[in-house]
Amino acid sequence: MTDIIFKAGEATVLAAPGQYTDAMPEVLIGSVKGPVGQAFANMMGQSVGHTRFFAIRDLNQLARPVTMMTTKVTIASGEYVELLGGVVQAAIADAVVDSVSEGIIPKAIVDEICIIVTIWLDPRCADHAELDKKDLYNTNYKAMKLAIERALKNEPSIDELIKNRKTIKHYALDGVIDY
Repeated sequence: MTDIIFKAGEATVLAAPGQYTDAMPEVLIGSVKGPVGQAFANMMGQSVGHTRFFAIRDLNQLARPVTMMTTKVTIASGEYVELLGGVVQAAIADAVVDSVSEGIIPKAIVDEICIIVTIWLDPRCADHAELDKKDLYNTNYKAMKLAIERALKNEPSIDELIKNRKTIKHYALDGVIDY
């Protein structure tokens, strides 16, 4: 039995220049018998514009620990669905499996925990004529692995947050507040 009840993490990996492929997954990791498992089961129903689906590597290759994906952006086109359920889904699933193979997630507990991940996929990707799918894969893969690792290590720590409170601010606050 795992002692992982509720771990949260996030990460941002920025796109290559000229792309809209920034990746910003937010994850919850926890026991299938706890609140994360309950939330996971509740997500099996669909919500208009925010489809939920398992992270799979390819046909018949469900990632372990089982991972449920949903998007932070309302799905508005078939092209968006193709990217989300193709390149991004494969990147997320590969990151989960590699997190196990690299020991970030203990192999012994993969069937005792589940992961919920909300995905940022910029709507401009769907219509971007020069979309670099390799960059889309790489940013999502790297960000997902980092989000999992941060969740399981409880990073950033409260001490780090307090230390950086007046030196790091959200980019949207430039010109809004001064420290």
